[in-house]
Amino acid sequence: MPSPVTPPRGMRDFLPSDKRRRDLVLDTIRSTYRSFGFDEIETPVVEDSERLHAGLGGDNEKLAFAVLRRALSTDDLRTAATPLDLADLGLRFDLTVPLARFYATHRAELPPVFRAVQIAPVWRAEKPQKGRYRQFVQCDIDIIGEPSAMAEIELLSATSAVLARLGLIGTTIRINDRRILLALLAHWNVPLDRFDTALVIIDKLDKIGVGGVVTELAGIDVPTAGLEAQLEELAASTWESLSGGAEWLDEAAFADLLALRAALPDAALEFDPTLVRGMGYYTGTIFEVAHPDFGYSLGGGGRYDGMIGRFLGADVPAAGFSLGFERLVDLVELPGDTGGEGVVLLYDASLDPAALVRLQHEVAALHAAEGVEPRVRLDRKARNLKNQLSGLAALGYGRFAVVQSADQTAETLEFRGLA
Repeated sequence: MPSPVTPPRGMRDFLPSDKRRRDLVLDTIRSTYRSFGFDEIETPVVEDSERLHAGLGGDNEKLAFAVLRRALSTDDLRTAATPLDLADLGLRFDLTVPLARFYATHRAELPPVFRAVQIAPVWRAEKPQKGRYRQFVQCDIDIIGEPSAMAEIELLSATSAVLARLGLIGTTIRINDRRILLALLAHWNVPLDRFDTALVIIDKLDKIGVGGVVTELAGIDVPTAGLEAQLEELAASTWESLSGGAEWLDEAAFADLLALRAALPDAALEFDPTLVRGMGYYTGTIFEVAHPDFGYSLGGGGRYDGMIGRFLGADVPAAGFSLGFERLVDLVELPGDTGGEGVVLLYDASLDPAALVRLQHEVAALHAAEGVEPRVRLDRKARNLKNQLSGLAALGYGRFAVVQSADQTAETLEFRGLA
């Protein structure tokens, strides 16, 4: 019995209708970000293995696909302490590490404040499951070189505009600051060397609940007396409830968040002091897109002022926002999803191919003159016309005409709807 002919686990093929829909959503995202002054760049799909495993990517580094060095010897295989010792390259697991390398490479050629768009596939060795793939597209915007809150304002404003253009009603952007989280841990007397572990535990609050978080914090020697009540109060905190201050609150960081909220009255910002974001490279403001109908985020980001300095030897302010495209594309309904502007010319096998190609070019030119993007397909007329037209409609074509003779012109064709 032959083996199933399927893509590798966690990766997918896309039929023409799926690809067309994905491109429509991507074009909407791309054009919106461009309208806010972001410039698109492209980086290689692979980076040096040492760079990918330099501690910049958090837990995602463990999910990186490695590329073995060429011409490995028997001695190499015998003496390697870990599989990574045999690799010199790896597939990128996100777009932030490549961006940091890109900026370090091209800094002299870029403006003092650089606004970048990256829309590209990334790879992670995930355990495949619903909503989690080993190859997926990320849509990132980043601002490098802007130390003030103007960077966060631009990122949040542009992303809010994208969500609005995609028609995602009811989304909110949860927002917090790493300084608030660190002040909270200090208030709880968490040992300094356990801060990172404690943040990972708090990040699981929505999955394991308050009791689960308290239990796991106790397991790393965090004092837990009264902690459950504090966590419940913390989770219920709002802008208003904390405006009068709190014993654990970093007032300066909270004031910065209030200033962001005032600058973006239409952005639906929701303060969440339990928001962590998993990446260890965040240094200030962090944010995440939430929707009331879904238990997962649709995107997120924050300020990461320390990352690029790892390549340059001097810190460079940076902040970014990444949209989860694979989750977004299944939610949105955009006008034009059907791709109905395409037309089909059905012909009989006896007609001259040169005449058919001439006619195809004429119809395309006529559409272009009318301001319609030309999409003209030649298709031999089948015996079962009904099934043929149904299949063409599924491919996104909206109209068809039957070519009766080689002497016909674009103006004499009679077009009818496929639907």
